[in-house]
Amino acid sequence: MIQNVGSHLRRGFASVFSSRTSRKSISHAGSEGAMADGEDDRNPTEVQMSQLVLPCHTNQRGELSVGQLLKWIDTTACLSAERHAGCPCVTASMDDIYFEHTISVGQVVNIKAKVNRAFNSSMEVGIQVASEDLCSEKQWTVCKALATFVAHQQLSKVKLKQITPRTEEEKMEHSVAAERRRMRLVYADTIKDLLANCTIKDDPESRDYSRTVPAEKTRVESVELVLPPHANHQGNTFGGQIMAWMENVATIAASRLCRAHPTLKAIEMFHFRGPSQVGDRLVLKAIVNNAFKHSMEVGVCVEAYRQEANPHWRHINSAFMTFVVLDADDQPQKLPWIQPQPGDGERRYREAQARKKIRLDRKYIVSCKQAEVPLSVPWDPSNQVYLSYNNVSALKVLVAKSNWVLSSEINQVHLYTLEEDKFLSFHLEMLVHVDAAQTFLLLSDLQRRPEWDKHYRSVELVQQVDEDDAIYHVVSPVLGSDAKPQDFVILASRRKPCDNGDPYIIAMRSVTLPTHPETPEYHRGETLCSGFCLWREGDQLTKVSYYNQATPGFLNYVTSNVTGLSSEFYSTFKACELFLLDNRNDLAPSLQTL
Repeated sequence: MIQNVGSHLRRGFASVFSSRTSRKSISHAGSEGAMADGEDDRNPTEVQMSQLVLPCHTNQRGELSVGQLLKWIDTTACLSAERHAGCPCVTASMDDIYFEHTISVGQVVNIKAKVNRAFNSSMEVGIQVASEDLCSEKQWTVCKALATFVAHQQLSKVKLKQITPRTEEEKMEHSVAAERRRMRLVYADTIKDLLANCTIKDDPESRDYSRTVPAEKTRVESVELVLPPHANHQGNTFGGQIMAWMENVATIAASRLCRAHPTLKAIEMFHFRGPSQVGDRLVLKAIVNNAFKHSMEVGVCVEAYRQEANPHWRHINSAFMTFVVLDADDQPQKLPWIQPQPGDGERRYREAQARKKIRLDRKYIVSCKQAEVPLSVPWDPSNQVYLSYNNVSALKVLVAKSNWVLSSEINQVHLYTLEEDKFLSFHLEMLVHVDAAQTFLLLSDLQRRPEWDKHYRSVELVQQVDEDDAIYHVVSPVLGSDAKPQDFVILASRRKPCDNGDPYIIAMRSVTLPTHPETPEYHRGETLCSGFCLWREGDQLTKVSYYNQATPGFLNYVTSNVTGLSSEFYSTFKACELFLLDNRNDLAPSLQTL
């Protein structure tokens, strides 16, 4: 309820939350005993592959070639997707992949894939890749990947059955998959907006102008004939095979720039625009788009045609790969400066700079663990998609936690707490006799929050980012022993349900804006993760759940005992219920289009 939840709690962390009933034990009593060990615990869509790396699988350095690894990854993920769909599946896309370790001859590659979530005819498959040294028994994480597969039947349209997540991890992945899907759909627009609205600065100090290579000298073109071993039983080319051919030409282009053997460190999202079949000729083109201080981006394009009198060329795929050149100590070497050709070459040069910025933003905001994300991340148009993703996914991860503890119950208002690492989280829950969509509209409008929450003195809409995201400046009154009021700059992100059974989401987190710096008038507060999940329980009946995650250093308004804490939250939550009931027929004009 409260963005800044209270400093007094630090005196009694251990004593406050003792002798309580676990919500997990209430809702899942006896479930562990009902499940047998071993195979019964596995996800029914899970597929595992183990491959011994032989010399025929390696590159010139005696390491497993990334192209071969991509084929194994795609095969494992496809088998998992087909196990769920019960019919043939094709690769639609592969999200960014970051390679943490290389794999040597004689080591074992262990790949595990399972379906995270199914949509109408597509599904997201999560993949984990590890390497194993059979002599030392050591294991390393090589990479993680997310692939999208589409169920494909020639005679009928496929409607996939839904996944039922069982473990906490599966529930979290299932919930966040919808947000990842949303981010994939807007990826191309993100690049366009960044190039159109933001200035991407070059870094001349990082360039080695003593060595200049024209971009055209790195250009590679190669043709492949799709044969039956390259395709599935329906004659469609394996996505992993196309990815392997792309990695091959990209490596050649990178080698022409650095005149050395480069190492592939990352692959930008693969997106297959259409299928190819046995008999197709695939023309693969690669060129170095830009070279930075220690890395280079290679763009790869794949087109297909049939051997006909008037062949029709089809764009199959495009991807961007990041290479480095390592010295004897595995440290990245400085690269020559790439000189782009006028026209398309300069466009690719600028777009590579934009993609690098997006990669850094995405790795900083999305890829790191929640505990490593700073409380207030600077907001700007270039990272708005990823901040919104992080805002919603962080709340969904918090909701999926299974070890919430029931602390108190007053008149059907339940208060749960969760102590994890350095975080203390709160969860309040109640039923209200108001339609879920109406509840969503009312609680989405933060400017009405002061009508029911005394911890909000005023709310100013700073910027309406888009239809689903807005930035607010919130001022709270003086509380407890504080000498002056607190203020917050908050990004609020809202989402309607993706499928039946999904909740409405209203997520909030702190951001920083240059237009709203910290001022002497207020003490700047911060919130890492808070918001509402609203479940439709029936006609005119909604389960309202509020979550708030805070760290001990930023707890400013929590009493030192459960009774006081419960009373404070209870009164605020009941005020929220009264607000919803009084306004159940009142639509905020600015939100009627939702």
